[in-house]
Amino acid sequence: MTPADLASTVLTAARAVFVTRGLDVALLPETTTVERPRNPEHGDYASTMAMQLGKKAGVSPRELAGALAEELSSQPGIKSVEIAGPGFLNIRLDAGAAGVLARDVVLAGQDYGHTERLAGQRINLEFVSANPTGPVHIGGVRWAAVGDALSRLLRASGADVGTEYYFNDAGSQIVRFASSLLAAAKGEPAPEDGYGGAYISEIAQAVLAEAPEVLKLGEAEALETFRRVGVELMFAEIRQSLTDFGVRFDTYFNEKDLHERGELQEALDRLRAQGHIYESEGATWLRTTEFGDDKDRVLRKSDGDWTYFAADCAYYLDKRKRGFDRVVIMLGADHHGYIGRMKAMSACFGDDPAVNLEILIGQLVNLVRDGEPVRMSKRAGTVVTLEDFVDALGVDATRYALARYSSDSQIDIDVDLWTRAKSDNPVYYVQYVAARTASVARQAAEVGLTRGEPADFRPELLVHEKENDLLKAIGEYPAVVGSAAELREPHRVARYLEDLAGDYHRFYDKCRVTPMGDEEINDLHRARLWLNDATRTVIANGLGLLGVSAPERM
Repeated sequence: MTPADLASTVLTAARAVFVTRGLDVALLPETTTVERPRNPEHGDYASTMAMQLGKKAGVSPRELAGALAEELSSQPGIKSVEIAGPGFLNIRLDAGAAGVLARDVVLAGQDYGHTERLAGQRINLEFVSANPTGPVHIGGVRWAAVGDALSRLLRASGADVGTEYYFNDAGSQIVRFASSLLAAAKGEPAPEDGYGGAYISEIAQAVLAEAPEVLKLGEAEALETFRRVGVELMFAEIRQSLTDFGVRFDTYFNEKDLHERGELQEALDRLRAQGHIYESEGATWLRTTEFGDDKDRVLRKSDGDWTYFAADCAYYLDKRKRGFDRVVIMLGADHHGYIGRMKAMSACFGDDPAVNLEILIGQLVNLVRDGEPVRMSKRAGTVVTLEDFVDALGVDATRYALARYSSDSQIDIDVDLWTRAKSDNPVYYVQYVAARTASVARQAAEVGLTRGEPADFRPELLVHEKENDLLKAIGEYPAVVGSAAELREPHRVARYLEDLAGDYHRFYDKCRVTPMGDEEINDLHRARLWLNDATRTVIANGLGLLGVSAPERM
Protein backbone atom coordinates (compact mmCIF):
# COMPACT_ATOMS: atom_id res chain seq x y z
CA MET A 1 0.00 0.00 0.00
CA THR A 2 1.50 3.32 -1.11
CA PRO A 3 0.97 6.58 0.81
CA ALA A 4 -1.36 7.61 -2.01
CA ASP A 5 -3.39 4.41 -1.56
CA LEU A 6 -3.61 4.99 2.17
CA ALA A 7 -4.60 8.63 1.69
CA SER A 8 -7.38 7.48 -0.61
CA THR A 9 -8.50 4.99 2.04
CA VAL A 10 -8.56 7.75 4.67
CA LEU A 11 -10.70 9.92 2.39
CA THR A 12 -13.07 7.03 1.71
CA ALA A 13 -13.38 6.40 5.45
CA ALA A 14 -14.11 10.08 6.04
CA ARG A 15 -16.86 9.99 3.44
CA ALA A 16 -18.39 6.94 5.11
CA VAL A 17 -18.32 8.65 8.50
CA PHE A 18 -19.88 11.84 7.12
CA VAL A 19 -22.67 9.92 5.42
CA THR A 20 -23.38 7.83 8.53
CA ARG A 21 -23.49 10.91 10.77
CA GLY A 22 -25.44 13.06 8.36
CA LEU A 23 -22.62 15.56 7.97
CA ASP A 24 -22.13 17.73 4.89
CA VAL A 25 -20.01 15.67 2.46
CA ALA A 26 -19.37 18.85 0.43
CA LEU A 27 -16.83 19.75 3.15
CA LEU A 28 -14.64 16.81 2.17
CA PRO A 29 -11.59 17.68 0.06
CA GLU A 30 -11.05 16.05 -3.33
CA THR A 31 -7.74 14.62 -2.18
CA THR A 32 -5.74 14.30 1.02
CA THR A 33 -2.28 13.19 2.08
CA VAL A 34 -0.67 11.16 4.83
CA GLU A 35 2.77 11.72 6.29
CA ARG A 36 5.44 9.63 7.90
CA PRO A 37 5.75 10.59 11.60
CA ARG A 38 9.15 11.79 12.72
CA ASN A 39 8.99 9.27 15.56
CA PRO A 40 8.47 5.71 14.18
CA GLU A 41 6.85 4.75 17.49
CA HIS A 42 3.86 6.86 16.47
CA GLY A 43 3.06 4.50 13.60
CA ASP A 44 3.73 4.13 9.92
CA TYR A 45 1.71 7.13 8.77
CA ALA A 46 -0.23 10.03 10.28
CA SER A 47 -3.30 11.93 9.09
CA THR A 48 -4.65 15.31 10.20
CA MET A 49 -8.00 14.78 8.47
CA ALA A 50 -10.03 14.98 11.68
CA MET A 51 -8.44 18.27 12.73
CA GLN A 52 -8.97 19.76 9.27
CA LEU A 53 -12.65 18.86 9.09
CA GLY A 54 -13.93 18.68 12.68
CA LYS A 55 -14.81 22.30 13.36
CA LYS A 56 -16.11 22.85 9.83
CA ALA A 57 -18.49 19.93 10.30
CA GLY A 58 -19.54 21.04 13.80
CA VAL A 59 -17.86 18.08 15.49
CA SER A 60 -14.89 18.17 17.86
CA PRO A 61 -11.75 17.01 16.02
CA ARG A 62 -11.04 14.30 18.58
CA GLU A 63 -14.60 12.95 18.35
CA LEU A 64 -14.30 12.87 14.56
CA ALA A 65 -10.90 11.19 14.88
CA GLY A 66 -12.52 8.46 16.97
CA ALA A 67 -15.11 7.78 14.29
CA LEU A 68 -12.46 7.80 11.56
CA ALA A 69 -10.24 5.45 13.56
CA GLU A 70 -13.09 2.98 13.96
CA GLU A 71 -13.89 3.09 10.24
CA LEU A 72 -10.24 2.83 9.17
CA SER A 73 -9.52 -0.10 11.50
CA SER A 74 -11.99 -2.19 9.53
CA GLN A 75 -10.22 -1.55 6.22
CA PRO A 76 -8.00 -4.26 4.66
CA GLY A 77 -4.29 -3.71 5.19
CA ILE A 78 -4.62 -1.48 8.26
CA LYS A 79 -3.33 -3.07 11.44
CA SER A 80 -4.31 -0.35 13.91
CA VAL A 81 -5.26 3.31 14.26
CA GLU A 82 -4.49 5.38 17.35
CA ILE A 83 -5.68 8.86 18.25
CA ALA A 84 -3.11 11.33 19.54
CA GLY A 85 -3.31 14.90 20.82
CA PRO A 86 -6.22 16.98 19.54
CA GLY A 87 -7.07 14.53 16.78
CA PHE A 88 -4.04 13.11 15.00
CA LEU A 89 -4.58 9.69 13.47
CA ASN A 90 -1.52 7.44 13.79
CA ILE A 91 -1.90 4.53 11.39
CA ARG A 92 -0.06 1.21 11.28
CA LEU A 93 -0.24 -1.07 8.27
CA ASP A 94 -0.08 -4.83 8.47
CA ALA A 95 3.07 -6.38 7.00
CA GLY A 96 1.30 -7.79 3.97
CA ALA A 97 -0.19 -4.46 2.95
CA ALA A 98 3.15 -2.70 3.39
CA GLY A 99 5.24 -5.39 1.70
CA VAL A 100 3.15 -5.82 -1.44
CA LEU A 101 4.57 -2.50 -2.62
CA ALA A 102 7.88 -4.22 -3.43
CA ARG A 103 6.17 -6.42 -6.00
CA ASP A 104 4.12 -3.56 -7.43
CA VAL A 105 7.22 -1.41 -7.95
CA VAL A 106 9.15 -4.15 -9.74
CA LEU A 107 6.19 -4.92 -12.00
CA ALA A 108 5.67 -1.23 -12.78
CA GLY A 109 9.33 -0.82 -13.72
CA GLN A 110 10.14 2.49 -15.40
CA ASP A 111 6.55 3.64 -14.95
CA TYR A 112 6.75 3.62 -11.16
CA GLY A 113 6.55 7.19 -9.96
CA HIS A 114 4.70 8.42 -13.03
CA THR A 115 1.37 10.09 -12.27
CA GLU A 116 -1.30 12.20 -13.95
CA ARG A 117 -0.82 14.98 -11.40
CA LEU A 118 -0.22 17.62 -14.10
CA ALA A 119 -2.32 16.01 -16.83
CA GLY A 120 -3.92 18.52 -19.17
CA GLN A 121 -1.19 21.13 -18.81
CA ARG A 122 0.67 22.18 -21.97
CA ILE A 123 3.97 23.71 -20.89
CA ASN A 124 6.67 25.33 -22.99
CA LEU A 125 9.94 25.10 -21.09
CA GLU A 126 12.76 27.31 -22.36
CA PHE A 127 16.21 27.00 -20.84
CA VAL A 128 19.91 27.64 -21.56
CA SER A 129 19.27 29.82 -24.69
CA ALA A 130 22.88 31.04 -24.61
CA ASN A 131 23.83 33.47 -27.36
CA PRO A 132 25.71 31.73 -30.21
CA THR A 133 28.74 33.90 -29.57
CA GLY A 134 30.70 31.43 -27.45
CA PRO A 135 30.59 28.06 -25.68
CA VAL A 136 27.93 27.36 -23.03
CA HIS A 137 29.25 28.99 -19.86
CA ILE A 138 28.84 28.01 -16.22
CA GLY A 139 25.40 29.61 -15.78
CA GLY A 140 24.06 27.86 -18.85
CA VAL A 141 25.46 24.57 -17.60
CA ARG A 142 23.35 24.86 -14.47
CA TRP A 143 20.20 25.49 -16.48
CA ALA A 144 21.05 22.65 -18.85
CA ALA A 145 21.11 20.21 -15.91
CA VAL A 146 18.17 21.68 -13.99
CA GLY A 147 16.02 22.45 -17.03
CA ASP A 148 16.41 19.00 -18.55
CA ALA A 149 15.66 17.36 -15.20
CA LEU A 150 12.58 19.56 -14.81
CA SER A 151 11.31 18.61 -18.26
CA ARG A 152 11.59 14.93 -17.31
CA LEU A 153 9.79 15.55 -14.03
CA LEU A 154 6.95 17.45 -15.70
CA ARG A 155 6.46 14.67 -18.23
CA ALA A 156 6.56 12.02 -15.50
CA SER A 157 3.76 13.97 -13.80
CA GLY A 158 1.54 13.91 -16.87
CA ALA A 159 2.21 17.33 -18.40
CA ASP A 160 2.56 17.83 -22.16
CA VAL A 161 5.96 19.53 -22.35
CA GLY A 162 7.84 21.16 -25.20
CA THR A 163 11.48 22.03 -24.48
CA GLU A 164 12.93 24.96 -26.34
CA TYR A 165 16.24 26.70 -27.00
CA TYR A 166 15.94 30.32 -28.13
CA PHE A 167 18.69 30.94 -30.64
CA ASN A 168 19.62 34.66 -30.55
CA ASP A 169 20.90 35.00 -34.11
CA ALA A 170 19.90 38.64 -34.55
CA GLY A 171 21.09 41.82 -32.89
CA SER A 172 24.22 43.72 -32.02
CA GLN A 173 25.93 40.85 -30.17
CA ILE A 174 25.99 38.86 -33.43
CA VAL A 175 27.57 41.81 -35.25
CA ARG A 176 30.29 41.99 -32.57
CA PHE A 177 30.81 38.24 -32.88
CA ALA A 178 31.22 38.46 -36.65
CA SER A 179 33.60 41.41 -36.30
CA SER A 180 35.70 39.42 -33.84
CA LEU A 181 35.92 36.48 -36.24
CA LEU A 182 36.90 38.73 -39.13
CA ALA A 183 39.60 40.39 -37.03
CA ALA A 184 40.98 37.00 -35.94
CA ALA A 185 41.06 35.79 -39.55
CA LYS A 186 43.09 38.86 -40.49
CA GLY A 187 45.44 38.38 -37.56
CA GLU A 188 44.20 41.58 -35.94
CA PRO A 189 43.20 42.19 -32.30
CA ALA A 190 39.53 41.78 -31.45
CA PRO A 191 37.41 44.96 -31.55
CA GLU A 192 37.14 46.82 -28.26
CA ASP A 193 33.66 45.44 -27.61
CA GLY A 194 34.31 42.10 -29.31
CA TYR A 195 34.85 38.54 -28.13
CA GLY A 196 38.14 36.91 -27.17
CA GLY A 197 39.42 33.44 -26.41
CA ALA A 198 40.97 30.65 -28.42
CA TYR A 199 37.58 29.52 -29.71
CA ILE A 200 37.28 32.74 -31.77
CA SER A 201 40.48 31.89 -33.65
CA GLU A 202 39.33 28.29 -34.09
CA ILE A 203 36.00 29.32 -35.60
CA ALA A 204 37.63 31.99 -37.75
CA GLN A 205 39.92 29.34 -39.22
CA ALA A 206 36.93 27.04 -39.77
CA VAL A 207 35.17 29.85 -41.69
CA LEU A 208 38.27 30.35 -43.81
CA ALA A 209 38.34 26.62 -44.57
CA GLU A 210 34.71 26.75 -45.68
CA ALA A 211 34.99 30.05 -47.57
CA PRO A 212 38.68 30.40 -48.60
CA GLU A 213 38.07 33.58 -50.64
CA VAL A 214 36.21 35.44 -47.91
CA LEU A 215 39.04 37.87 -47.10
CA LYS A 216 39.08 39.00 -50.73
CA LEU A 217 35.50 40.19 -50.48
CA GLY A 218 34.42 43.68 -49.55
CA GLU A 219 34.20 44.52 -45.85
CA ALA A 220 30.40 44.25 -45.62
CA GLU A 221 30.22 41.00 -47.61
CA ALA A 222 33.09 39.45 -45.66
CA LEU A 223 31.46 40.45 -42.38
CA GLU A 224 28.17 38.85 -43.48
CA THR A 225 29.98 35.63 -44.40
CA PHE A 226 31.67 35.45 -41.01
CA ARG A 227 28.32 36.18 -39.37
CA ARG A 228 26.42 33.50 -41.27
CA VAL A 229 29.02 30.73 -41.24
CA GLY A 230 30.43 31.62 -37.83
CA VAL A 231 27.04 31.52 -36.13
CA GLU A 232 26.26 28.19 -37.79
CA LEU A 233 29.55 26.70 -36.59
CA MET A 234 29.22 28.13 -33.08
CA PHE A 235 25.68 26.90 -32.69
CA ALA A 236 26.57 23.46 -34.05
CA GLU A 237 29.25 23.28 -31.35
CA ILE A 238 26.81 24.43 -28.64
CA ARG A 239 24.22 21.92 -29.78
CA GLN A 240 26.77 19.08 -29.85
CA SER A 241 28.10 19.90 -26.39
CA LEU A 242 24.56 19.88 -24.99
CA THR A 243 23.81 16.59 -26.75
CA ASP A 244 26.96 15.09 -25.25
CA PHE A 245 25.66 16.32 -21.91
CA GLY A 246 22.43 14.40 -22.48
CA VAL A 247 20.30 17.48 -23.23
CA ARG A 248 18.19 17.49 -26.38
CA PHE A 249 15.59 20.12 -27.17
CA ASP A 250 12.32 19.58 -28.99
CA THR A 251 12.65 22.95 -30.69
CA TYR A 252 15.56 25.22 -31.58
CA PHE A 253 13.90 28.56 -32.27
CA ASN A 254 15.70 31.25 -34.29
CA GLU A 255 15.16 34.87 -33.29
CA LYS A 256 15.89 35.83 -36.88
CA ASP A 257 12.74 33.98 -37.97
CA LEU A 258 10.62 36.33 -35.87
CA HIS A 259 11.98 39.26 -37.86
CA GLU A 260 11.73 37.61 -41.27
CA ARG A 261 8.16 36.35 -40.71
CA GLY A 262 6.93 39.75 -39.54
CA GLU A 263 6.04 38.47 -36.07
CA LEU A 264 7.37 41.56 -34.31
CA GLN A 265 4.92 43.70 -36.25
CA GLU A 266 2.15 41.17 -35.53
CA ALA A 267 2.89 41.38 -31.80
CA LEU A 268 2.88 45.18 -31.97
CA ASP A 269 -0.46 45.15 -33.77
CA ARG A 270 -1.92 42.77 -31.19
CA LEU A 271 -0.73 44.99 -28.32
CA ARG A 272 -2.06 48.08 -30.08
CA ALA A 273 -5.43 46.40 -30.42
CA GLN A 274 -5.37 45.74 -26.69
CA GLY A 275 -4.95 49.49 -26.14
CA HIS A 276 -1.49 49.45 -24.53
CA ILE A 277 0.64 51.11 -27.25
CA TYR A 278 1.51 54.81 -27.50
CA GLU A 279 3.97 56.97 -29.44
CA SER A 280 6.44 59.35 -27.80
CA GLU A 281 9.61 61.08 -29.02
CA GLY A 282 9.38 59.22 -32.30
CA ALA A 283 9.44 55.80 -30.59
CA THR A 284 6.73 53.21 -30.04
CA TRP A 285 6.13 52.30 -26.39
CA LEU A 286 4.30 49.57 -24.48
CA ARG A 287 2.52 50.84 -21.38
CA THR A 288 3.76 48.10 -19.01
CA THR A 289 3.48 50.35 -15.94
CA GLU A 290 -0.26 49.65 -16.00
CA PHE A 291 0.61 46.14 -14.88
CA GLY A 292 3.27 46.76 -12.26
CA ASP A 293 6.43 47.36 -14.31
CA ASP A 294 8.72 50.11 -13.01
CA LYS A 295 8.70 51.92 -16.38
CA ASP A 296 7.15 51.68 -19.81
CA ARG A 297 9.14 49.81 -22.47
CA VAL A 298 10.20 50.83 -25.97
CA LEU A 299 9.28 48.35 -28.70
CA ARG A 300 10.50 50.31 -31.70
CA LYS A 301 13.11 53.03 -31.50
CA SER A 302 12.91 56.39 -33.23
CA ASP A 303 15.31 55.15 -35.93
CA GLY A 304 12.91 52.33 -36.79
CA ASP A 305 14.95 49.52 -35.22
CA TRP A 306 13.21 46.98 -33.03
CA THR A 307 14.31 46.52 -29.42
CA TYR A 308 15.19 43.21 -27.79
CA PHE A 309 12.00 43.52 -25.76
CA ALA A 310 9.97 43.65 -28.97
CA ALA A 311 11.46 40.28 -29.91
CA ASP A 312 10.60 38.99 -26.41
CA CYS A 313 6.98 40.03 -26.98
CA ALA A 314 6.83 38.35 -30.39
CA TYR A 315 8.44 35.18 -29.09
CA TYR A 316 6.02 34.94 -26.17
CA LEU A 317 3.07 35.43 -28.51
CA ASP A 318 4.45 32.77 -30.86
CA LYS A 319 4.58 30.23 -28.01
CA ARG A 320 1.02 30.99 -26.99
CA LYS A 321 -0.15 30.68 -30.62
CA ARG A 322 1.43 27.23 -30.71
CA GLY A 323 -1.00 26.14 -28.01
CA PHE A 324 1.10 26.29 -24.86
CA ASP A 325 -0.98 27.23 -21.82
CA ARG A 326 2.01 28.00 -19.65
CA VAL A 327 5.29 29.53 -20.79
CA VAL A 328 8.16 28.74 -18.40
CA ILE A 329 11.44 30.60 -18.93
CA MET A 330 14.63 29.88 -17.02
CA LEU A 331 16.96 32.86 -16.69
CA GLY A 332 20.24 33.64 -14.95
CA ALA A 333 20.68 35.75 -11.84
CA ASP A 334 21.51 38.84 -13.93
CA HIS A 335 18.03 38.73 -15.49
CA HIS A 336 16.04 39.29 -12.30
CA GLY A 337 14.86 42.65 -13.64
CA TYR A 338 13.16 40.89 -16.54
CA ILE A 339 10.43 39.44 -14.35
CA GLY A 340 8.41 42.65 -13.95
CA ARG A 341 8.50 43.64 -17.61
CA MET A 342 7.75 40.11 -18.86
CA LYS A 343 4.82 39.65 -16.47
CA ALA A 344 3.47 43.05 -17.52
CA MET A 345 3.91 42.14 -21.19
CA SER A 346 1.88 38.96 -20.65
CA ALA A 347 -0.90 41.01 -19.07
CA CYS A 348 -0.80 43.48 -21.97
CA PHE A 349 -1.59 40.59 -24.32
CA GLY A 350 -4.65 39.85 -22.19
CA ASP A 351 -3.16 36.83 -20.44
CA ASP A 352 -3.04 36.10 -16.73
CA PRO A 353 0.67 36.29 -15.81
CA ALA A 354 0.08 34.05 -12.79
CA VAL A 355 -1.23 31.31 -15.08
CA ASN A 356 0.36 31.78 -18.48
CA LEU A 357 3.90 32.90 -17.67
CA GLU A 358 6.43 31.63 -15.16
CA ILE A 359 9.99 32.88 -14.85
CA LEU A 360 12.58 30.94 -12.86
CA ILE A 361 15.80 32.65 -11.81
CA GLY A 362 18.95 30.63 -11.20
CA GLN A 363 21.75 31.87 -9.00
CA LEU A 364 25.47 31.75 -9.64
CA VAL A 365 27.63 28.63 -9.61
CA ASN A 366 31.33 28.43 -8.81
CA LEU A 367 33.55 25.51 -9.74
CA VAL A 368 36.14 25.07 -6.98
CA ARG A 369 39.36 23.06 -6.93
CA ASP A 370 41.72 22.84 -3.95
CA GLY A 371 39.60 25.42 -2.19
CA GLU A 372 40.06 28.00 -4.95
CA PRO A 373 37.58 28.99 -7.66
CA VAL A 374 38.27 27.68 -11.16
CA ARG A 375 37.88 30.96 -12.98
CA MET A 376 39.03 30.52 -16.55
CA SER A 377 38.38 28.26 -19.49
CA LYS A 378 41.23 27.10 -21.68
CA ARG A 379 39.17 27.95 -24.77
CA ALA A 380 36.84 30.76 -23.75
CA GLY A 381 39.52 32.66 -21.87
CA THR A 382 37.21 34.37 -19.41
CA VAL A 383 34.56 31.88 -18.25
CA VAL A 384 34.13 28.27 -17.17
CA THR A 385 32.34 26.31 -19.87
CA LEU A 386 30.27 23.14 -20.12
CA GLU A 387 33.30 21.28 -21.41
CA ASP A 388 35.35 22.45 -18.41
CA PHE A 389 32.69 21.12 -16.06
CA VAL A 390 32.47 17.75 -17.78
CA ASP A 391 36.26 17.44 -18.03
CA ALA A 392 36.53 18.10 -14.30
CA LEU A 393 33.63 16.00 -12.98
CA GLY A 394 32.17 13.86 -15.77
CA VAL A 395 28.62 14.07 -17.08
CA ASP A 396 26.88 12.17 -14.25
CA ALA A 397 28.52 14.07 -11.40
CA THR A 398 28.03 17.43 -13.12
CA ARG A 399 24.34 16.84 -13.76
CA TYR A 400 23.70 15.48 -10.27
CA ALA A 401 25.71 18.22 -8.54
CA LEU A 402 23.89 21.01 -10.35
CA ALA A 403 20.43 19.48 -9.90
CA ARG A 404 21.00 18.67 -6.22
CA TYR A 405 20.59 22.23 -4.97
CA SER A 406 17.70 24.65 -5.17
CA SER A 407 18.29 26.75 -8.26
CA ASP A 408 17.66 29.97 -6.32
CA SER A 409 20.72 29.34 -4.13
CA GLN A 410 24.30 30.17 -5.04
CA ILE A 411 26.52 27.08 -4.88
CA ASP A 412 30.16 26.03 -4.97
CA ILE A 413 30.87 22.75 -6.75
CA ASP A 414 34.01 21.22 -5.23
CA VAL A 415 35.90 19.16 -7.82
CA ASP A 416 37.69 17.23 -5.05
CA LEU A 417 34.39 16.16 -3.44
CA TRP A 418 32.49 15.29 -6.59
CA THR A 419 35.23 13.13 -8.11
CA ARG A 420 36.16 10.91 -5.18
CA ALA A 421 34.77 7.41 -4.75
CA LYS A 422 33.60 7.86 -1.17
CA SER A 423 30.25 8.01 0.54
CA ASP A 424 30.54 11.76 1.18
CA ASN A 425 30.24 12.24 -2.59
CA PRO A 426 26.43 12.32 -3.04
CA VAL A 427 26.32 10.98 -6.58
CA TYR A 428 28.71 8.16 -5.71
CA TYR A 429 26.63 7.35 -2.61
CA VAL A 430 23.44 6.96 -4.69
CA GLN A 431 25.03 5.24 -7.67
CA TYR A 432 26.72 2.79 -5.32
CA VAL A 433 23.27 1.60 -4.24
CA ALA A 434 22.31 1.15 -7.89
CA ALA A 435 25.40 -1.00 -8.35
CA ARG A 436 24.95 -2.85 -5.05
CA THR A 437 21.35 -3.81 -5.78
CA ALA A 438 22.45 -5.09 -9.20
CA SER A 439 25.27 -7.04 -7.52
CA VAL A 440 22.84 -8.64 -5.06
CA ALA A 441 20.62 -9.67 -7.98
CA ARG A 442 23.61 -11.25 -9.74
CA GLN A 443 24.65 -13.10 -6.59
CA ALA A 444 21.10 -14.36 -6.17
CA ALA A 445 21.05 -15.70 -9.72
CA GLU A 446 24.37 -17.47 -9.14
CA VAL A 447 22.91 -19.51 -6.26
CA GLY A 448 19.61 -20.13 -8.02
CA LEU A 449 17.56 -17.60 -6.08
CA THR A 450 14.82 -15.94 -8.13
CA ARG A 451 11.87 -13.79 -7.15
CA GLY A 452 9.46 -16.44 -8.37
CA GLU A 453 6.02 -15.71 -9.75
CA PRO A 454 4.31 -12.52 -8.55
CA ALA A 455 1.38 -14.56 -7.23
CA ASP A 456 3.74 -16.53 -4.96
CA PHE A 457 5.27 -13.42 -3.36
CA ARG A 458 4.76 -13.39 0.42
CA PRO A 459 4.89 -9.74 1.50
CA GLU A 460 3.82 -10.55 5.07
CA LEU A 461 7.32 -11.95 5.69
CA LEU A 462 8.89 -8.48 5.42
CA VAL A 463 8.49 -7.63 9.08
CA HIS A 464 12.01 -6.43 9.99
CA GLU A 465 12.26 -2.79 11.04
CA LYS A 466 14.74 -2.01 8.26
CA GLU A 467 12.53 -3.70 5.68
CA ASN A 468 9.64 -1.56 6.85
CA ASP A 469 11.71 1.62 6.70
CA LEU A 470 12.83 0.81 3.16
CA LEU A 471 9.29 0.04 2.03
CA LYS A 472 8.00 3.32 3.41
CA ALA A 473 10.79 5.21 1.68
CA ILE A 474 10.02 3.52 -1.64
CA GLY A 475 6.35 4.37 -1.22
CA GLU A 476 7.12 8.08 -1.00
CA TYR A 477 8.72 8.25 -4.43
CA PRO A 478 5.64 9.15 -6.54
CA ALA A 479 4.74 12.01 -4.19
CA VAL A 480 8.33 13.30 -4.32
CA VAL A 481 8.25 13.29 -8.12
CA GLY A 482 4.91 15.09 -8.19
CA SER A 483 5.89 17.78 -5.70
CA ALA A 484 9.28 18.30 -7.40
CA ALA A 485 7.47 18.87 -10.70
CA GLU A 486 4.82 21.19 -9.26
CA LEU A 487 7.36 23.25 -7.30
CA ARG A 488 9.96 23.20 -10.14
CA GLU A 489 12.52 21.75 -7.73
CA PRO A 490 14.45 18.76 -9.12
CA HIS A 491 16.72 18.88 -6.08
CA ARG A 492 13.93 17.21 -4.10
CA VAL A 493 14.49 14.03 -6.12
CA ALA A 494 18.24 14.06 -5.47
CA ARG A 495 17.81 14.52 -1.71
CA TYR A 496 15.14 11.79 -1.67
CA LEU A 497 17.51 9.38 -3.45
CA GLU A 498 20.20 10.02 -0.87
CA ASP A 499 17.76 9.25 1.94
CA LEU A 500 16.61 6.12 0.12
CA ALA A 501 20.21 5.05 -0.35
CA GLY A 502 20.73 5.32 3.40
CA ASP A 503 17.65 3.20 4.07
CA TYR A 504 18.92 0.57 1.64
CA HIS A 505 22.38 0.45 3.21
CA ARG A 506 20.81 -0.13 6.63
CA PHE A 507 18.55 -2.84 5.17
CA TYR A 508 21.55 -4.47 3.49
CA ASP A 509 23.50 -4.55 6.77
CA LYS A 510 20.66 -6.20 8.74
CA CYS A 511 18.66 -8.27 6.25
CA ARG A 512 20.59 -10.73 4.13
CA VAL A 513 18.98 -11.41 0.77
CA THR A 514 20.91 -14.46 -0.41
CA PRO A 515 21.25 -17.68 1.65
CA MET A 516 24.48 -18.35 3.54
CA GLY A 517 26.47 -21.54 3.10
CA ASP A 518 24.22 -24.59 2.86
CA GLU A 519 21.11 -22.67 3.89
CA GLU A 520 18.13 -23.55 1.73
CA ILE A 521 16.41 -20.86 -0.29
CA ASN A 522 13.12 -19.89 1.32
CA ASP A 523 10.26 -17.47 0.81
CA LEU A 524 11.93 -14.78 2.93
CA HIS A 525 14.94 -14.75 0.60
CA ARG A 526 12.56 -14.37 -2.33
CA ALA A 527 10.61 -11.59 -0.63
CA ARG A 528 13.79 -9.71 0.15
CA LEU A 529 14.93 -10.09 -3.46
CA TRP A 530 11.70 -8.40 -4.54
CA LEU A 531 12.52 -5.57 -2.12
CA ASN A 532 16.11 -5.36 -3.36
CA ASP A 533 14.96 -5.15 -6.97
CA ALA A 534 12.27 -2.61 -6.11
CA THR A 535 14.95 -0.41 -4.60
CA ARG A 536 17.02 -0.62 -7.78
CA THR A 537 13.94 0.29 -9.81
CA VAL A 538 13.35 3.45 -7.78
CA ILE A 539 17.02 4.44 -7.72
CA ALA A 540 17.27 3.97 -11.49
CA ASN A 541 14.02 5.85 -12.13
CA GLY A 542 15.03 8.73 -9.89
CA LEU A 543 18.51 9.04 -11.37
CA GLY A 544 16.93 8.87 -14.82
CA LEU A 545 14.81 11.90 -14.01
CA LEU A 546 18.04 13.76 -13.25
CA GLY A 547 19.66 12.49 -16.45
CA VAL A 548 22.15 10.41 -14.45
CA SER A 549 23.04 6.77 -15.09
CA ALA A 550 22.32 3.90 -12.68
CA PRO A 551 25.41 1.68 -13.10
CA GLU A 552 25.29 -2.06 -12.54
CA ARG A 553 28.92 -2.13 -11.50
CA MET A 554 31.27 0.41 -9.91
